[in-house]
Amino acid sequence: MKPKKYPMTESGKHAVLQELDTLQTQKRTEALERIKTARTFCDFREDSEYAAAMKAQAQMEERILLLLDMLENAEMISEKNHFVDSVVLGTPVTFIELPNGEKEIYTIVGMAEADPLNGTISNDSPLAKSLLGRSVGDEVSFSTPGGEMKLQIVAIG
Repeated sequence: MKPKKYPMTESGKHAVLQELDTLQTQKRTEALERIKTARTFCDFREDSEYAAAMKAQAQMEERILLLLDMLENAEMISEKNHFVDSVVLGTPVTFIELPNGEKEIYTIVGMAEADPLNGTISNDSPLAKSLLGRSVGDEVSFSTPGGEMKLQIVAIG
């Protein structure tokens, strides 16, 4: 089975590297200290503080493994605002919601750097899937938890 690819821009890769460094140095040390402190107060069969510290440490280690996998299987995408005639990863797309005409701009990126509040959405999201490969003037629709949403692409790049 092929490993999963993680599309990411250069700035997204930088953010993953920063998070990984923080987890492997500062947070890992803090987690081990928390476990060490919890051990001094407990009967291991009953102590919730120890159990919580162990769970937090395990979750952090899982995140580290995911970040390492993302970096190993990164598929770099361009952040340049070059002219393209269809929606592709790394290029901003402007659309209006139909029928109200509310205008929005998003850049489709990999899940590692998606941040909808700051204008980036994951290529795995229903919105991104409906936009990828489409052109200016195209109307697309997709399902959301609140119902069907319809929009029209007005600019790419």
